[in-house]
Amino acid sequence: MKRNYWIVLLVMMIFFVISFLTNIMGPLIPDIIKDFKVSNGMAALLPFSFFIAYGVMSIPAGILTEKLKEKKIMVIAFLFAVAGAGLFASFPYFGIALISLFLIGIGMAILQVAINPLLRVAGGEENFAFNSVLAQLFFGGASFVSPWVYMYLVENLKDYQGGGNFVIDTLSGMVPADMAWVSLYWIFALVALVMVVVIAMIKLPQVELKEDEKTGGIEAVKQLLADRKVLLFFLGIFAYVGTEQGVANWISEFLKSYHGMNPEVEGAKAVSYFWGLLTVGCFLGLGLLKLMDSKLVLRIFTIGAMVALSAALLGGPQVAFYSFIAVGFSASVMWSVIFSLALNSVKSHHGTFAGILCTGIMGGAIVPLIVGGLADVFGLKIGMTFLYITLGYILSISFWAKPLIRNKTIFDK
Repeated sequence: MKRNYWIVLLVMMIFFVISFLTNIMGPLIPDIIKDFKVSNGMAALLPFSFFIAYGVMSIPAGILTEKLKEKKIMVIAFLFAVAGAGLFASFPYFGIALISLFLIGIGMAILQVAINPLLRVAGGEENFAFNSVLAQLFFGGASFVSPWVYMYLVENLKDYQGGGNFVIDTLSGMVPADMAWVSLYWIFALVALVMVVVIAMIKLPQVELKEDEKTGGIEAVKQLLADRKVLLFFLGIFAYVGTEQGVANWISEFLKSYHGMNPEVEGAKAVSYFWGLLTVGCFLGLGLLKLMDSKLVLRIFTIGAMVALSAALLGGPQVAFYSFIAVGFSASVMWSVIFSLALNSVKSHHGTFAGILCTGIMGGAIVPLIVGGLADVFGLKIGMTFLYITLGYILSISFWAKPLIRNKTIFDK
């Protein structure tokens, strides 16, 4: 079919919005603990509510997309996000936040399933690899930008006395005076609503799912779950997302608790740079994958993450700040390598397997919760040592994975 690069741009925008709504939790954790007067374990229920939605919706989203098609399902997904963000912005209470983040999580889980086949069709199969990397750049860029939006809103709304621009003046009357960070959720609701309108107005191309992109029936799921390596790779995705969120969600609180850094400034910057370097590292990873086996790349980067995490937990203020950022750089290749090793390790039902792997994103719900629970008993420094378990499991994949197809390097004939 004729390539439609406006639709490619739309998909890039959707990746940006998904990340913008998803990865802001880290800078907010200290505010949540302070304003709602909750423990670390209770605060960790918020990312739990968001990421558990992936465990609930990843496979059903594939089935719904095949029935309703991409346009309807994306509109529905963003309506979930509008409802969730608007609910918490209107009623900023801890219990409401749990419901709100679950609704937003459902919307983001649906979008993750729906947009990749659309990107393949709109941009062309021959450009799919390039466009997928470009999408990751948009995704990472939004994670870098959102903490700066948070800093801008908090700085301008805190003790606001009037005289600001239209946005600040409007938001000042919509959020509690002592909870300026809640304004982010009005921004989220507006962004998601704009996406509903944009998608509703655009004519999308007809997407015919390839056999490997289809979500199989219950028999395909049973067949895959009976395969030991499927469960092992599911745990790999679980461990990766758990590590990613277990670091990102607690950076700001760690720097505040142990080094006295302001979560609205240094904490937010550290989280922004964490995601920024995670994005930059993707490009270095792509180059290395042309030079060496993907298992070796995974091994090198995972060991690097363990070293950086150790320096962050044991070092002084500046060492901790920059080492947490370095963990983001080291984590950059893990998702793509684990996912590709997994799909290249089975002969059939790749669409169903991808749904099972995406269910593993709920690791972002469980691991930060464990870290928070341990932090309440032993302190956050001890709590974050749990991440050595998830990183250790990722490291083990680089030894036991036996893909049917290896990644091609420039040295292969």
